Amino acid sequence: MGTPEFPDLGKHCAVSHCRLIDFLPFTCDRCNQVYCLEHRSYIKHHCTKPNKNDITVVICPLCAKGVRLIPDKDPNIVWENHVNTDCDPSNYDKVTKKKKCPAPGCRETLVFSNTIKCRDCEVEHCLKHRFGADHKCSGPKKLETSFSFMSSLLNNRSNSKEDSKPNSSKWTSSLIDLASKLGGEINQAWQSFQVEEKCPQCSAKFSSVTSLVDHVKKVHQVKKVPISACPKCSKGFLDPASLVKHVDRDHGGSS
Repeated sequence: MGTPEFPDLGKHCAVSHCRLIDFLPFTCDRCNQVYCLEHRSYIKHHCTKPNKNDITVVICPLCAKGVRLIPDKDPNIVWENHVNTDCDPSNYDKVTKKKKCPAPGCRETLVFSNTIKCRDCEVEHCLKHRFGADHKCSGPKKLETSFSFMSSLLNNRSNSKEDSKPNSSKWTSSLIDLASKLGGEINQAWQSFQVEEKCPQCSAKFSSVTSLVDHVKKVHQVKKVPISACPKCSKGFLDPASLVKHVDRDHGGSS
């Protein structure tokens, strides 16, 4: 095999019934054996090694997580390693249990197409209960309106009185005055930014639309007006005088 100039030129095919000398042999990237042109493919030489690029994932029935099987490793060892280290049975309900609308009495399953987050309580509901009055919204969360920069700056001033020099104290006092003005402007802007709902009947102010709707239902209920009905044709009238005129004109005065 080979020539005097190239003694290592050419190799035998690893297939037992072939053993052909090929001067341009092929090396399998799985089993690292040498094959000829005819047996270079995995199927032709019946390669016994798995493909390292193949990805096999098994879903764990205990935690519903995906377990990736390593080609060169025993699947039983990989599975045992997952059960001892990564398996969490509490995750099974989170993955398999479908999320439903939290509104009382609603059994609608929340998916991507029918889920809306409330702007006030920031809780996801279905399309039917997307408004605050439908899911008994608790209202928006209270935001802190205090200007924390002033308090931190004043604390730094009190702590650095002893260590500061006369020149630095003037700079600190001017900075505090500027910060106080800025803090007042920010507080005023925040107060003007806050939206208040106003009752159109009594001009009462409320922080959310839900509170305004409850106020109107409790205080300004619509009064029912009594209606007099004709005994002949059951036509309704707001006052008895109109009913008498109708009976005299349309029914000949007989009631």
